[in-house]
Amino acid sequence: MAKDKVILAYSGGLDTTVIIPWLKENYDYDVIAVCIDVGQGDDWESIKARALKTGASACYVVDARQEYIEEYIWPALKANAVYEDEYLLGTSTARPLIGKILVEYARQEGAVAICHGATGKGNDQVRFELAIKAFAPDLRVIAAWRDDKWNMDSRDAEIKFLEDRGLEVPMKKDQSYSRDENIWHISHEGLELEKTSNEPNYKHMLKNTTVPEESGDGEYVTIDWEKGIPVALNGKKMNGLELMEELNKIGGRNGVGLVDICENRCVGMKSRGVYETPGGAILYFAHRMMDHICLDRDTYHYKQQVSLRLAELIYDGKVFTPLYDALMAFVDKTQETVTGWTKVKLVKGQIRAAGSDSKYSLYNEDIASFTTGDLYNHKDAQGFITLFGLPLKVRAMMEQKVGEGRAIAESKNLKKRPTE
Repeated sequence: MAKDKVILAYSGGLDTTVIIPWLKENYDYDVIAVCIDVGQGDDWESIKARALKTGASACYVVDARQEYIEEYIWPALKANAVYEDEYLLGTSTARPLIGKILVEYARQEGAVAICHGATGKGNDQVRFELAIKAFAPDLRVIAAWRDDKWNMDSRDAEIKFLEDRGLEVPMKKDQSYSRDENIWHISHEGLELEKTSNEPNYKHMLKNTTVPEESGDGEYVTIDWEKGIPVALNGKKMNGLELMEELNKIGGRNGVGLVDICENRCVGMKSRGVYETPGGAILYFAHRMMDHICLDRDTYHYKQQVSLRLAELIYDGKVFTPLYDALMAFVDKTQETVTGWTKVKLVKGQIRAAGSDSKYSLYNEDIASFTTGDLYNHKDAQGFITLFGLPLKVRAMMEQKVGEGRAIAESKNLKKRPTE
């Protein structure tokens, strides 16, 4: 009789490598490993071989980089979605896609369960499982670190588990930072970052970014946009993957996109991480420049509110929800005229605006110029200010009337200024 199948989200790292024999021993499942490439830059052939050698009956490697960029990164970019002012949602945007693909392979293989190696303290367990629930509420989810049969509480214990079975250990004991990497970013947690009083050891930590003070003299970058999506870099048309790979190199050598943040996880605790998002930081900055010239005041200000809510939804893994779809429909509407070009200068970790233009630009030089022109009469401002300030004037008149002699200076908290 054939065994039941379980789909394992397999990264090739220590946790998921341990999970393969652990699943076979504790659940007697036929383990199907699924590796999802969202731009980690891993050696997938060796990772696939490791999965099979460790006990998986099959291992699939899925190239989801282009889908990740077009269906998850670009929407967040168009929305200017930033979590808690700084985090550009690198891990957050990838997890829902991974969960969706796991379900696709579970259906293809006729699996009864999906397993992941996310810890019980992190956000990823939430993101994976919300995606699975959205597409396959009937499938069982096995979260190894929360499972009663899981009796390992450290990396040393996991290493011993593999060594006791004569299996390859996919990491060295001195590999220390906890990292997540994809085409959009790389995150770092652990070691000195676990104390907020410590400065990050950037020289030891960074993988894709030059320490800003050691970067070069800077360079200019020009990006072409169509409906809020970047389509060309420095005059050369590129698809999303090509553009991201090149921008990461440019941003990395100029030290841009570094964030050190103590953020609020959706599970209730704070965690500190350092994020490298060199290409993403350039795109977010340049996209805001386009929004600034193409969106009217009311739309831009309301979009700021939508951006905040979308960032929370993405961070919490609530991408496959009606609210996310509704808010993204608003964002897509705002981006219909966000077409043109932006130019930025990268200098020692900083990004500076260096010009922008669009045929849909709402900036009108004839109106904005200090020189009086036919389109704007300075005297028109008098009537506007009278009406705009009318509520203030009416309230002040009322306070004067009911104050019964109380000094205006006292009622308005006005201070007497020294005279010469």
